[in-house]
Amino acid sequence: MKASDLDEKFDAGEDVSEHFDWSKARRPNRLAKRVNVDFPAWMVKSLDQEARKLGVTRQSLIKMWLADKLEHRSGAA
Repeated sequence: MKASDLDEKFDAGEDVSEHFDWSKARRPNRLAKRVNVDFPAWMVKSLDQEARKLGVTRQSLIKMWLADKLEHRSGAA
Protein backbone atom coordinates (compact mmCIF):
# COMPACT_ATOMS: atom_id res chain seq x y z
CA MET A 1 0.00 0.00 0.00
CA LYS A 2 1.29 3.45 -0.86
CA ALA A 3 1.72 6.01 1.87
CA SER A 4 -0.80 8.30 0.19
CA ASP A 5 -3.42 5.51 0.29
CA LEU A 6 -2.72 4.95 3.98
CA ASP A 7 -3.04 8.69 4.62
CA GLU A 8 -6.39 8.78 2.85
CA LYS A 9 -7.74 5.87 4.89
CA PHE A 10 -6.50 7.44 8.13
CA ASP A 11 -7.94 10.85 7.24
CA ALA A 12 -11.28 9.16 6.48
CA GLY A 13 -11.32 7.74 10.00
CA GLU A 14 -10.65 4.15 8.97
CA ASP A 15 -8.72 1.78 11.24
CA VAL A 16 -5.27 1.47 9.71
CA SER A 17 -3.64 -0.33 12.66
CA GLU A 18 -3.47 -3.64 10.76
CA HIS A 19 -0.81 -2.06 8.54
CA PHE A 20 1.65 -1.56 11.42
CA ASP A 21 3.89 -3.93 13.36
CA TRP A 22 3.18 -2.68 16.90
CA SER A 23 5.56 -5.21 18.47
CA LYS A 24 8.48 -2.98 17.46
CA ALA A 25 6.86 0.35 18.32
CA ARG A 26 8.72 2.59 20.75
CA ARG A 27 7.89 5.85 22.45
CA PRO A 28 10.92 8.18 22.35
CA ASN A 29 12.02 9.45 25.75
CA ARG A 30 9.45 7.18 27.41
CA LEU A 31 11.66 4.20 28.23
CA ALA A 32 10.78 3.22 31.78
CA LYS A 33 13.51 2.89 34.37
CA ARG A 34 12.71 1.45 37.76
CA VAL A 35 13.74 3.41 40.85
CA ASN A 36 13.17 2.74 44.51
CA VAL A 37 12.30 5.58 46.86
CA ASP A 38 11.68 5.29 50.56
CA PHE A 39 8.98 7.55 52.01
CA PRO A 40 7.99 8.03 55.66
CA ALA A 41 4.80 6.21 56.63
CA TRP A 42 2.82 9.45 57.05
CA MET A 43 3.70 10.45 53.49
CA VAL A 44 2.59 7.10 52.06
CA LYS A 45 -0.70 7.45 53.93
CA SER A 46 -1.22 10.95 52.51
CA LEU A 47 -0.30 9.81 49.01
CA ASP A 48 -2.76 6.92 49.24
CA GLN A 49 -5.54 9.24 50.42
CA GLU A 50 -4.93 11.66 47.57
CA ALA A 51 -4.67 8.84 45.04
CA ARG A 52 -8.03 7.44 46.20
CA LYS A 53 -9.64 10.89 45.84
CA LEU A 54 -8.39 11.11 42.26
CA GLY A 55 -9.13 7.48 41.43
CA VAL A 56 -5.54 6.64 40.49
CA THR A 57 -2.81 4.46 41.92
CA ARG A 58 -0.14 5.78 44.24
CA GLN A 59 2.46 5.25 41.53
CA SER A 60 0.41 7.20 38.99
CA LEU A 61 -0.08 10.05 41.43
CA ILE A 62 3.65 10.29 42.13
CA LYS A 63 4.43 10.24 38.40
CA MET A 64 1.84 12.95 37.67
CA TRP A 65 3.10 15.20 40.45
CA LEU A 66 6.74 14.76 39.52
CA ALA A 67 6.06 15.35 35.83
CA ASP A 68 4.10 18.50 36.68
CA LYS A 69 6.91 19.81 38.87
CA LEU A 70 9.62 19.01 36.33
CA GLU A 71 7.65 20.59 33.47
CA HIS A 72 7.03 23.69 35.58
CA ARG A 73 10.71 24.01 36.47
CA SER A 74 11.90 23.49 32.89
CA GLY A 75 9.49 26.19 31.71
CA ALA A 76 10.95 28.65 34.20
CA ALA A 77 14.49 28.12 33.00
